[in-house]
Amino acid sequence: MFKKFYNKQCFALSVLLSACAVSITGCGSKASSTASTVETEVSYATEISDLSEASDPTETTDMTEASDPAETTDMTEASETVEDNNENSSEEITVNSSSDFYYSSIPDSVKSRMVGVSYPADPTNALISLDSLSYVHVLHVDFNGNTQTGELICNTAIAQDLVDIFKALYEAGYPIDKIRLIDEYGADDDTSMAANNTSCFNYRLVKGSNKLSNHGLGRAIDLNPLYNPCVYLKSGEIAPPAGAAYADRSADFPYKIDTNDLAYKLFTQHGFTWGGAWNSLKDYQHFEKK
Repeated sequence: MFKKFYNKQCFALSVLLSACAVSITGCGSKASSTASTVETEVSYATEISDLSEASDPTETTDMTEASDPAETTDMTEASETVEDNNENSSEEITVNSSSDFYYSSIPDSVKSRMVGVSYPADPTNALISLDSLSYVHVLHVDFNGNTQTGELICNTAIAQDLVDIFKALYEAGYPIDKIRLIDEYGADDDTSMAANNTSCFNYRLVKGSNKLSNHGLGRAIDLNPLYNPCVYLKSGEIAPPAGAAYADRSADFPYKIDTNDLAYKLFTQHGFTWGGAWNSLKDYQHFEKK
């Protein structure tokens, strides 16, 4: 009986010891797992720190600085230029653009005013193409001292000259009565001159020839023509007739063009010839550049 009791006690003790061993093993595993987790977290934290240090702030700055604002601006401007070109492609291309003084290809709205008036209705056999001409927009000071808008059609070869000259005249306060397309006067030179209108292009031939005049080529301009008439020395004819009062150039009167006049100086500086210096006739209103 004692042996049986002893065996039971030994068995119980063995079970108890086994349980303790399992517990100790579990605790050891848990501790090992915890230690492993800690090591993992430490290792992860170390990697984050290393990565953070490797991502040098100066590198970020360099990348930011590499994206130059000027480059962004250039790209924006380039985009705007493309849009502007797309907008103008169906109408006109503006050159040397400003809000007041510029020249461009002739807008369709202006072409419609010209065709059949100052330009042939049938352009098939025209001696000059509308593509060779430009529309010029300027400001000028009228005889009342007010600022007015002016329009001219000219040969593209002299368009920049006219923009520069009329800008200088305007800034100097030089008086010009009117600057309108001759189409407003039915393309009639006498009517335009009598109205003291400054104009350039008008499709017409040299008398007795099949050649375009310099006005027909868009290379001549008449400035304040009433006060600066054309005087034919042999015949005594004066154009416009109303300008006869201003044919005597020794007289003193306003708006007279002579070699001391600002318009004369500006046009001749740009390579124009003045009709007032001719021998066979004196065309005081006239400047041309061939």
